[in-house]
Parts: sequence; C-alpha cells; structure tokens
Amino acid sequence: MLDVKWIRDHPDDLRRMLANRKSKLPVDELFKLDAERRKFLAELERLQAERNKAAAQKADASNKTQIKALEAQLAEVEPKYQDILLRINNLPDPSVPVGSSEADNKVIREVGKKPAYAFTPKNHQELGEALGVLDLKTATKLSGARFAMLRGQGAALERALITFMLDVHTQEHGYSEVMTPYLVTPQSMQGTGQLPRFEEELFRVERDSLYLIPTAEVSVTNIHRDEVLEEKDLPKKYVCHSACFRREAGSYGRDTMGLIRNHQFNKVELVQFTQPENSLETLELLTANAEKILYKLKIPYRVVLLCTADMGFASAKTYDLEVWMPGEASEDGKGKGRWREISSCSTFADFQARRLNIKYKKADGKKEFVHTLNGSGLAVGRAWAALLENFQQADGTIQIPDALQPYTGFKTIPALRLVDANGPVGDRDIALAVFDPHVNPIRSLFLRHLDFGGAGLRGTDPAREEGRLFDDQRVFGDICKEVVVGERIAFGVAHAHPDRCPASRLKS
Repeated sequence: MLDVKWIRDHPDDLRRMLANRKSKLPVDELFKLDAERRKFLAELERLQAERNKAAAQKADASNKTQIKALEAQLAEVEPKYQDILLRINNLPDPSVPVGSSEADNKVIREVGKKPAYAFTPKNHQELGEALGVLDLKTATKLSGARFAMLRGQGAALERALITFMLDVHTQEHGYSEVMTPYLVTPQSMQGTGQLPRFEEELFRVERDSLYLIPTAEVSVTNIHRDEVLEEKDLPKKYVCHSACFRREAGSYGRDTMGLIRNHQFNKVELVQFTQPENSLETLELLTANAEKILYKLKIPYRVVLLCTADMGFASAKTYDLEVWMPGEASEDGKGKGRWREISSCSTFADFQARRLNIKYKKADGKKEFVHTLNGSGLAVGRAWAALLENFQQADGTIQIPDALQPYTGFKTIPALRLVDANGPVGDRDIALAVFDPHVNPIRSLFLRHLDFGGAGLRGTDPAREEGRLFDDQRVFGDICKEVVVGERIAFGVAHAHPDRCPASRLKS
C-alpha cells in the first residue's frame, strides 16, 4: 500500500507510474471516493463534537439522526475506497528501467557456459519419462492437469535439492530456517499483496475461509505483522521450504510441459526485513544468495533487471534469475534452447510493511516502516528440470553435479536400456521375471512396465502399470529381452520357447 498522503499530493505522478506499469486502475474514481470520504469524516467529526459538548452540558443532542445518516454513507464509501487503494501498484525504484514489455528488461550478467552436445538434447519431460522418474500420467489420474509425480531417484533428487538449498542458505548465508503453515487467513494474503487483486489466482478453502499459499513469502512475511522490531535486530533473515499452490488461471495453454507451470510445486523462499537505507544493498545480497545455488550446481544462468511493465504488483525493484534449458524449443520455435525464470528477487520498499503494520524503532526512539524483501532460493521443480536438461548424456543418463552428490547418495540417474538376451549379460543387468504358476513358467510370463510400439519393445516408466499377462499369441514370438535400469531391478520381460530363451537367461 502506498502512503495516502503521497497519493493525494502527487496525482500526476501516480497516473504516470500506473501507465508505466500497464495498470488500468480507475484513478479518477479513487480521487472521487477519497474526496467524499474526507467530507463525510469532517462532517461526522463536527457533529460528534457537538454531541459531546451537549452531553457535557447535560443537554439533549439533536443531531443523532444526522450522525447515523453520515455513518451509513461512510460505510458505503469506505470499502470501495479501500479496495481501490489496495489495488494500486507499488512505486518503482528510480533505478528500474521504464518499459512496455519484457523485451525492455535488461540483462545484467550471464554466468556459466552453455553445454554443447554432439546429439540433439531432450527436454526434461522427455528425459524424466524415459528414465521412469517423472510420472505425469499418474499425477493427472490423481489430481488432473498441471500436477506432477516423481518416482525413485526423481523423488530423491527433489528432496536432495531442497536440503541442499536450505543448508547453503542457513550455513553459508546466515538465514534462520522456519516451517510455516500452508493455509493462511485472508488478512495474511492481503498483507503481502495477493488480495484483493489476485483472488482468481489463489486456491481457497471456502468452508474455513483460508487460502493455500502461492509462496512461503506470504506466511513468512506475516510473522512480524503488527510488530515493532528493534533496529539492532535488523536485518532479519528467514529461509523456508514449502509447497506452493497456484491456480494459474491466466496461463491456460501456456507452458504446460512437465514441471514448468504446475498448480503445486516446491520452493525454497528467502525473506528479509531491513532498514529503508539498506534496502537496495540488501536486494543485491539476497540475489547473490539465490545465485549461489546455481553457481554451486554449475547450471548456466543469467540475471535480468525487470522493467516497469514486467515486474510484480508489489515490487519496487526485481531481479529475475533465468536458467538455460537446452532441451526446450527456442522461443522462436526454430531451434533448441531457451532461458527460463527460476527465481524473482525483489525489494518491496515499505509497500508490504504498510499493509502489515511492521515497523522498527530507531535509536532515537522514532518508529518507521521496515522494508521487506524476498526471493526464491530456488524454485525446486525448475531446478530439477534444469539439472536434467543441462546434465544429460548421449545415452540418456543424467550426471548429478558434484555439490549435490552428498545429498542424493548417487552420482547418476542411469538410463533405461534394453539388452538382447542373445547378447552378453553383465553382472548389473538384472531382470525379474514374475511367473504365472498356472501356465508354463517359460512360455507365459507376467510382463510389467513395458509398452509395445510399432517397432517392438520400448522401455517406459518402471513402475507405471500393475502388470499384464501376455501369452505366446500376443507378444513377440521368439525374442527374449531383458529390461535393465542401471543398478535397479526393472520388472520384466519374456516370452520365448525354452530352447531359444532358457530360464538361465532370466536373472532374479
């Protein structure tokens, strides 16, 4: 929320700012309601003073009806006025470039070398499904579109990324870790700027009038609502992992692939409270804290300063961190590779603090609003996706960055591969045959976790199906194959004549 006095004293500056931010807020209506409200308040104050004077003189007040009528008029104007006031964008810092679209954003720096491949790189959805670690089909069965399910090493990788990020921010950057509720009140949402403007983007629990958080920014920033902090305790620095929930109502048909734009995703959030004079410097430090994760993981990224038209409603200044995604189609659709946002780091100046009534007491005893800042450190799902794409190998294997290996406990996510049973079988080539006890144990086996495309046997998610029974009329005749997923057991395969595929070829 902006200072109301500034709004009244700078109507032209307000209109110019809103135009630069592509806002269509009804400013004229705001000033009209403000004038009516102030007139009602002044008249009400005068009539109440008359009533109090009459009461002191033990006389009957004759203006009760007038007071009641004015209170009713004020009650009608006040919510309309407050609603518009709460929808006004924050003032951009003077260092923010004025622009009309994201094309006017400014690239500040690019870090890391984009990987070069002797093969055509795949996107993270293709990789994840081929590896059996990303299961969008089951997620859709459970929850509908724009949800994801991770399996095996994919789930372990997500957990490792979360823990790695928290450890770096707490142990190297001095943040205090908190775990906050995922459900918050409308007051909490209003305080950080999600309400009333972005009601359609939020998941709401109607029965209890609670909202699922779109980011831990909401719950963490509200920790100090209606508090006065001591200057000596600033800056206050918090880090919080949470699930985030977004309806993505305005993005229908856009970025529907994989983990890019889901209704639910994990994120590690950084939040700081600081003095106004330190706000911009703190933003630089917070951005560097988020960058450190990408630097340690050796994922190429760039830092982009957003222009007035592209930054968030409540932000005074924002840096976006964007990661290189070599497997995605380029933005012009003519090649491979594009940049994807993985973090937004912002200072909100005193915009949120005014809404939340968070102040600090200076050494001279005066109280001022703090400045709040936050940023993703990082969006975990997008880090997962960027890691798969940037560290993919020609055989489909994913190399795990050195910094993350102590957290995953493995160095690679090995590719699913098919081995001809007539070829050599290594010690790590494992297939588990599940026999149907009612039929010939060699000629008819349960076949699990495979699809049969036009070209024959094709490996898929090693945990997708419960199992199907294939007999010798339906499967592939004389061929015996094994499904191998690195060091893991993949359920598998086989229909063959005993003389062509002896039981000794099936390991368990």
